[in-house]
Amino acid sequence: MASQTTHPSEPLVRIARREAAPLRRKIAVRAVAILLALVVDALFIFFVTGLNPLSVYGVMWGGTFSTTVRFSWAMRDLATLLCIGIALAPAFKMRFWNIGAEGQVLVGGLATALIMVYFGNSLPAPALFAAMVVGSLAAGALWGFVPAWFKSRWNTNETLFTLMMNYVATSIVACMTNIMRGQASSLGTLNKATKAGWLPIVLGQRYTINIIVVLVLTFAMYAYLKYSKHGYEIAVVGESENTARYAGINVRRVMVRTMIISGAICGLAGFLIVAGRDQTISTSSAGGNGFTAIIVAWLAKFNTFYMALISFLLIFLERGASEIASAYSLNEYAADIITGVILFFILGSEFFINYRLIWRGHHKEVKGK
Repeated sequence: MASQTTHPSEPLVRIARREAAPLRRKIAVRAVAILLALVVDALFIFFVTGLNPLSVYGVMWGGTFSTTVRFSWAMRDLATLLCIGIALAPAFKMRFWNIGAEGQVLVGGLATALIMVYFGNSLPAPALFAAMVVGSLAAGALWGFVPAWFKSRWNTNETLFTLMMNYVATSIVACMTNIMRGQASSLGTLNKATKAGWLPIVLGQRYTINIIVVLVLTFAMYAYLKYSKHGYEIAVVGESENTARYAGINVRRVMVRTMIISGAICGLAGFLIVAGRDQTISTSSAGGNGFTAIIVAWLAKFNTFYMALISFLLIFLERGASEIASAYSLNEYAADIITGVILFFILGSEFFINYRLIWRGHHKEVKGK
């Protein structure tokens, strides 16, 4: 009797990783995703809110582009988000999941605020700004160093550690702002009378320097990751720590050094927020950008120029949602759903860029499809 070989039932669909997709395919997939998102949003707008989708999209566009002032506000917010995304890029490329950017920004901003308050009237402007920059860099670097040290020595979970450090930073900022405000009901604007420690006005805006600094950082970090020896070591450690050790790379040193850089740039973002944007400090100064920047860094695959585009898209959606809610007196959640659908489709498109579905019966797999 002839023996029969039984095979386990084949699944309806399997997921296989694609080879590197060409740039035009990536652009096409993302463009289709945005178009589908707009169609879904149009259905939601029409059937749920009863509004004209084209009118709503026009209002969303106007949230950023209707006036030069609104566009400059978008650039201000983009500078903050992009700066934090740039800070996360080297850590994430090393596969060190730094979820602590929010706390690193807060401690950098706190260091800036403390120097403004206690040395604003005694130091000349150049020395004051130098102290504020150094203080913010040092505070952020310290907040990045601690989890990196524990990870490199005892292999602690960096995700939980850096997340925990956010709560510590928030508590410290809350405590110190209470001390600084004294008997006042709130901390308010720092050095309002003297403007000591405020960045100077350039091209009509105080936050113009923020934009310039972040623009320089965008080019600098791209060059650092792509062309420097440190960038090469980060890439090798990210691919395989064992391979890095075999190649003679000191993994512990690379890990600690990279997180110091990541934390320091987050601290610098805190300086830009306090000195160039808000002129005050609070537990909400980071505004959730430390978490949003994770999306920016991940979608851009750690390319700082792509980060600028993605940051702009996210700021555009955020400001558009606010404008929709204001113009139509909508519940803020309805406006967030509209922008959330677009973001969901953009994130989902990354799956189809990197993976493909193989249906039952399709045994011949063509590479790249």
